[in-house]
Amino acid sequence: MSEIVSTYSLSKRYGDIYAVEDVNLSVSEGDIFGFLGPNGAGKTTTLKMILGLIGPTKGKVKVFGKDFESNRQFILSHTGSLIESPSYYGHLTGLENMRIIQKLRELPDRNVFEALKIVRLEKHKDRKVNQYSLGMKQRLGIAMALASFPKLLILDEPTNGLDPAGISEIRELIKSLPSRYDMTVLISSHLLSEIEQIATSVGIINNGKMIFQGSMKELKKKKHPKIKIKTRANLLAQKLLADRGFYSTLDGDFLIFEDIKDEQVVKINRNLIESNIDVLRIEEDRGNLESIFLDITGKGGSL
Repeated sequence: MSEIVSTYSLSKRYGDIYAVEDVNLSVSEGDIFGFLGPNGAGKTTTLKMILGLIGPTKGKVKVFGKDFESNRQFILSHTGSLIESPSYYGHLTGLENMRIIQKLRELPDRNVFEALKIVRLEKHKDRKVNQYSLGMKQRLGIAMALASFPKLLILDEPTNGLDPAGISEIRELIKSLPSRYDMTVLISSHLLSEIEQIATSVGIINNGKMIFQGSMKELKKKKHPKIKIKTRANLLAQKLLADRGFYSTLDGDFLIFEDIKDEQVVKINRNLIESNIDVLRIEEDRGNLESIFLDITGKGGSL
């Protein structure tokens, strides 16, 4: 597959501090690329440079295989975006705001109404936007980005302000875009569980530097599975197993064994049974995307 977005040593410095440093991003055609990182990691700054909203200190951007600076108009005409928060005229209706986008992009009527329908605002199109809820305003911003049905859609934290049902709807929408509209999606988020459910590829940025880039499958390989064993006498079981070379940590009601093979689990279970220690439960914990992220970045808390 061809690369839709490529950056080369992309950097942005403010004074002596790099907000983004030497980022080499690669988004392939048809991808849903999840761009992950905690607040302040450099996600939005990177996306703004890709869209030409701010200039890089050094490095370059290619979109659709073309240099951004010399092909700005072509690239932007095939790109839709929602960065930080939606822009709108509150005294106008949702439809009137969409008409502005329609005029600027010279779009047919069907695009406007299809985009409103996709984000479930068709019944609210004649209400003034300053009467919209936060979630409705966010959905309007997504509709504006979708209106041209672009080849590349860039969404910065698109589920901000949405309730769980709204998040689920936007998630299903994003998942459908590559196959339904031949669209490539670059989406930034700190909602790791959401990215885990929709992304085909992922990049992780921390302190302005890319620390991982690859498929979701490759990312999950970074996490070695743990075996959790619950017994009726965990402290006794822990000491007994340690004496026999099986070391564990105690976490709540479970003994945790890191990176052990199936045969070792069999031996542990046999040792416990032969020692008359009742085994109540054996579980495998492969960890979710959030735990993998925290391991990679060294973060000890939530994002």
